[in-house]
Amino acid sequence: MPGDVPPTARRGRGRLLGVLGTVLVLALAVAGLAVVRPGPVDGWLGGNAPATPGAADPSEPPPPPVLAAAGASAPAPTPAGVRAALAPLLGSSALGDEVNISVVDAVTGEQLYANGQDTPTVPASTTKLVTAAAVLEARGPAYRISTRAVAGANPGEVVIIGAGDPTLAVNATGWYPGAGRLDRLAAQVKKALGGTAPTKVVVDGTLFPGPVVEPAWDSDIPTGGFGAVITALMTDGARKDPQDKGRGQERYAKPDEAAGRAFAKLLGLPNSAVVIGKAPAAAATAPAAAASASPGTLSPGTLLGRVESPPMIRLVEYMLRESDNVVAEALARQVALSRDKPASFVGAAEAVDQVVGELGLPAAESALADGSGLSRANRVTPSLLTDVLTMAAKPDRPELAGLFPGLPVAAWSGTLRDRFDRSGAKATTAGAGVVRAKTGTLSGVHAISGVVTTADGRLLAFAVLANKVPVGQDQAQPELDRIATTLARCGCR
Repeated sequence: MPGDVPPTARRGRGRLLGVLGTVLVLALAVAGLAVVRPGPVDGWLGGNAPATPGAADPSEPPPPPVLAAAGASAPAPTPAGVRAALAPLLGSSALGDEVNISVVDAVTGEQLYANGQDTPTVPASTTKLVTAAAVLEARGPAYRISTRAVAGANPGEVVIIGAGDPTLAVNATGWYPGAGRLDRLAAQVKKALGGTAPTKVVVDGTLFPGPVVEPAWDSDIPTGGFGAVITALMTDGARKDPQDKGRGQERYAKPDEAAGRAFAKLLGLPNSAVVIGKAPAAAATAPAAAASASPGTLSPGTLLGRVESPPMIRLVEYMLRESDNVVAEALARQVALSRDKPASFVGAAEAVDQVVGELGLPAAESALADGSGLSRANRVTPSLLTDVLTMAAKPDRPELAGLFPGLPVAAWSGTLRDRFDRSGAKATTAGAGVVRAKTGTLSGVHAISGVVTTADGRLLAFAVLANKVPVGQDQAQPELDRIATTLARCGCR
């Protein structure tokens, strides 16, 4: 099955409270303290900004703790100590015969263990770490994606312009908290039209030129529930039923048309009133100007309303926590748009690689084909992943700190919710709550990359990419968990 599968199982109350206590320790141990909302994060989330028309849903939940800079006082592991702890684990047959790894001290950047660390490797969903850093750098943590409706060429025609917001909801029952909503956009449009009745909905998705599927994706990705065709306009990540919280939701084959039909229904129009087209070239004016115009006098292109996505820092969190492939592809296209490249798979991949270089990281170690990691054509080195994590942990790059809140916590959240709970000779429970990492899974490919706090309180960044896992092997993930757990419970000195 391609991609990471977000588990839905729930723990018992006793285990839940125990892990919660560990997670609270993690929030303090990983970074020395937890930073909640004050400082730049408050501005990124609009905490002190006055309400504006078309702003994100005011019911957006408060942000999780954001990791601050790692402290330098904890004893540091030695390369020899880390090598002695990890080398015996890397020979496991469950991982196959191509395992590339990088472990670094997140405080100093010192390489503590390396094996194939500079080898271009299929990263699977750990690609999302690179995408996250690139979009936070390119767009900034506060950026929001605006979905607009403008007047069409004829009276009553409404053009909805897709801007690449995958979290857009139809109404209050959407999949993503705090999302912009079509019902609110429809209300703005009706008010702006005044006495003119809507007659047609034109869907403009030309921002994304296509193709809608990356050529190197496995054939079942668009229909298997963990990916979708990528269009500039969609609702709920192209999910047909946002209330379905199961494993792998059915997606629309044509998300833009489905969103257009939902919007038309809100305007009191039938499906037959929806067409694919393009917005008028005329510059948009303010919604207030449209509302004051006489019926039938709106110029083509007049802005009728807009709604906005949650801020970029929140979108990155969604993407990383549940390994949301559709959000990842949308965010990679935001990087492309910021660098004046086509918002396509090729343009997005080129733009992300470009921003990697702009960050001062080795651009030659990133050769992407998509933003999600679903493509088997992606190549990333383990050392680039640890470089990204180390840079994001530094206090002088606060815009990149938005990468950390979304990282799943071992035995607690996201794609690590049901991992790090094994007992016996291969116990991984010591990693629960102290490993925070992005996972990656394709057939024959298993990966994990993130941060871990050692028994002495030192923050390490690590990446382990296994590219030749025996197909059908169920023990690769536990072996990766053992590697991360070993780092968590050793001083390695």
